[in-house]
Amino acid sequence: MVKSAYEISGADRPGRWLVTVDHASNAVPDWVSGGDLGLPAADMDRHIAYDIGALGLAQGLGAALDSPVIASCFSRLVIDPNRGELDPTLLMKLYDGTVIPANARTDDADKETRLDRLYRPYHAAIADTAAQRTAPVICAIHSFTPQLKARPPRPWEIGVLYAADARLAHPFIAACRAQGWTTGDNQPYVGHLPGDSIDRHALRHGRPNLLIEVRHDLIDTPQGQAAWAARLAPVLQQILADTGL
Repeated sequence: MVKSAYEISGADRPGRWLVTVDHASNAVPDWVSGGDLGLPAADMDRHIAYDIGALGLAQGLGAALDSPVIASCFSRLVIDPNRGELDPTLLMKLYDGTVIPANARTDDADKETRLDRLYRPYHAAIADTAAQRTAPVICAIHSFTPQLKARPPRPWEIGVLYAADARLAHPFIAACRAQGWTTGDNQPYVGHLPGDSIDRHALRHGRPNLLIEVRHDLIDTPQGQAAWAARLAPVLQQILADTGL
């Protein structure tokens, strides 16, 4: 059961980073189709429902960076917080070849309810937390599936996505490659979408930012999440210091 649209860890931590996890959970509120989107449990445990390992990685990073973490508490299949409100993929009816039965029956009123009860409170929490901090740096944590259906395997360990603002992205990519990690430059996806989380909370405010994607087979266990948090945190701190942002 989803009791809140979001959770905040370490709200009082003084670090400059604000770590966000848009796709932290595969939970479906009981007021959405009785808590069942019509998919088998095996599909709800897949990447189509949430970013596997992203929450644990983000929590480890937040602790290491002494900074807060804000995570969604609902599946992206209910409504996707990393899309603008007018984006046609905000409420997905087909994802990676899988039809989402409950979403096929939705109307504008259903979408508005999900926006009001989940999407907007989550974004309000990020906006409020960022506004209360001095010179926040937004770090969005995601994970990506090693291979989509009928597509070639993805070789990257880490992907870094950016669009107009690459002040942290470029040095972070270089630092990751220097560590020997196979790092994608706008891979496995390209840039950002208008109205997405980075656009909304970083680009529109001129805040330094990063969107990091980690291949989820590397972080699908607590041990993997802890290991990658320990690897990434000092790199993040170093590039922030080096850029002087």
